[in-house]
Amino acid sequence: MKRNELIHHLLKNGCELIREGSRHSIWKNIELGNMTAVPRHNEIKDLMMRKICKDLDIAKP
Repeated sequence: MKRNELIHHLLKNGCELIREGSRHSIWKNIELGNMTAVPRHNEIKDLMMRKICKDLDIAKP
């Protein structure tokens, strides 16, 4: 999955960017308070995408 598609999915599901690091971005689910790191690669593997969605407790795209 492309990183831009994942970012769009996170924003649509009520998550916001907390901060940018050199290799990862930190995202937070506003309603639940869950946080996770999203790698700053152009392509994100499906297993990583599922882990990010599970960490933030949102539906998988």
